[in-house]
Amino acid sequence: MNFTLKIWRQKDAKAKGGFETYKVDNISADTSFLEMLDILNNNLIHEGKEPVAFDHDCREGICGMCSLHIDGHAHGPGQGATTCQIYMRKFKDGATITIEPWRSAAFPVIKDLVVNRSAYDQILQAGGFISVRTNSVPDANAMPIPKPDADESMDAAACIGCGACAATCKNGSAMLFVAARVSSLAKLPQGRVEGARRAKAMVAKMDELGFGNCTNTGACQAECPKQISIAHIARLNREFLAAKLED
Repeated sequence: MNFTLKIWRQKDAKAKGGFETYKVDNISADTSFLEMLDILNNNLIHEGKEPVAFDHDCREGICGMCSLHIDGHAHGPGQGATTCQIYMRKFKDGATITIEPWRSAAFPVIKDLVVNRSAYDQILQAGGFISVRTNSVPDANAMPIPKPDADESMDAAACIGCGACAATCKNGSAMLFVAARVSSLAKLPQGRVEGARRAKAMVAKMDELGFGNCTNTGACQAECPKQISIAHIARLNREFLAAKLED
């Protein structure tokens, strides 16, 4: 398979970026998207040119670092998958593929396709930790939790913090990410102690960092590689409003 790649190139955060066009030929349909970029970079290095910078780590759909905006879709043309889980058979032979970094003011470009996603780390730090005892292992039934609550908490905890929700939202909102983090603890008794403080602190930090407001378009849920439900946003709103009423 042969492809034409239109890739965003940007020397650093202050430099002006732009698209550059590259050709890659004889790519197997079973090649992953990141492996295709590896092949491109190998060709560029042999030509004495600067390779394309892009993020990657586990390449198993776990870490979410492979954050690329491909043909207008966060992580590419697939549902419930990260960029590293996209294979070239998803594209037509001879297709032109546009590859960009995350589209979000809160995720400034570091170089080429690499962005700074430390804003999510700052939101998590604002949320803090739970203060329940963790130095001893209680019996499995010492703190009974209804299975539906446990399942919902684990579904929210599946969020990998890749940033696809904010990058695909027309407002650049991080509500789905914050909601998943709050919801994963709000459904468990261990998370209730600091629940009110956590919700207020994380929402405040999200606003401080310049993320936009949620207008419930559902784009975040559609592009989320872990298919986190926007129902968690409703829970975040309830947690936040309840905390404000307590004040």
